[in-house]
Amino acid sequence: MIDRHALVDTWILKHTDDLSTWRRHIHANPELARQEFATTAFVAEELEAAGLSPKLLPGGTGLICDIGPSGPRVALRADMDALPLQEFTGATYSSTVPGVSHACGHDAHTTVLLGTALALASLPDLPFGIRLIFQPAEEVMPGGALDVVAAGGLEGVTKIFALHCDPRLEVGKVGVRVGAITSAADTVELRLDSPGGHTSRPHLTTDLVYALGTVITGLPGMLSRRIDPRTSTVMVWGAVVAGQAPNAIPQTGMLTGTVRTGDHETWALLEPMVSEIVTGLLAPTGVRFELHYKRGVPPVVNDAAVTRTFENAIRRVGPAALADTAQSGGGEDFSWYLEDIPGAMARLGVWSGTGPQLDIHQPTFDLDERALAVGVKVMTGIALEPN
Repeated sequence: MIDRHALVDTWILKHTDDLSTWRRHIHANPELARQEFATTAFVAEELEAAGLSPKLLPGGTGLICDIGPSGPRVALRADMDALPLQEFTGATYSSTVPGVSHACGHDAHTTVLLGTALALASLPDLPFGIRLIFQPAEEVMPGGALDVVAAGGLEGVTKIFALHCDPRLEVGKVGVRVGAITSAADTVELRLDSPGGHTSRPHLTTDLVYALGTVITGLPGMLSRRIDPRTSTVMVWGAVVAGQAPNAIPQTGMLTGTVRTGDHETWALLEPMVSEIVTGLLAPTGVRFELHYKRGVPPVVNDAAVTRTFENAIRRVGPAALADTAQSGGGEDFSWYLEDIPGAMARLGVWSGTGPQLDIHQPTFDLDERALAVGVKVMTGIALEPN
């Protein structure tokens, strides 16, 4: 009887250096969302060299590749795009593109899925069909996952899995949980308009700055009283702009911020609720306003049965590999896939275990490349689990 897991382990041992080489190539040549042409071509060439037949997505970036027998398939997804962020790691493989870097670990995600593809392609057969999804544009809203869905990327797929780098977990550990693992992330932009005036005569105009302050404190406060705190809903302002002179009431002002929640039902209520609260807060001030509420992505809510499959694959890494993980307030467009089919996302430990834990979306972020082999072992394990 063929021991597929043993064959995968042998492949990983043989190609550990290749994983680092691929990751460093992608890392040094980052591409922004929907510009991942070279990254897509690099992955496609490696897949074709292994005898596989990747299919380019209609937008020209990202691709899909099926492996194994026909019929219902399990999908494995990785994202490919980089961030508009200058790198300051000092690594020999640092980004060669000014102002662009893989500060979120998508270079590792792509490498892990590429390694998974080649490891599976080396096996004599697979127990069921696998679909590899190399997705573009995760870092922009509403996300490239919708491009994949629109292109028929989920047709015939019964469940979907993904890994995301986590610098708070040590290499060798993979964290997963049932239920929400990320949050919905929406953007609020509020523009205010006033005749302006002298600060000595606020009663003769509308006090725009006072109105701004009312919303700054009032909207988060009211949301905290209208929504169940167990939903992990939080509203935070990121920018406020108004005025220049201390004795002049300005004519215009702007607030921007985010609203996040880990509860799918709450996500559906937020836009009308925010509009209602802002209208009520500003009505007594007389200030004119325009509210722009931009919905982002739903929360990633891990399916219980799919999570159990993930856990089984993680345990094959080692007896201490499976770890708990908390819900994140960040957003992830992997959630769009889960609107159509069950799935789960897990967190891949990339911290070396010594030194600082360098957070993602920071110019100093880097990872311990031993995590790449762990990721391949987990993702191939999913492909070899009883379906």
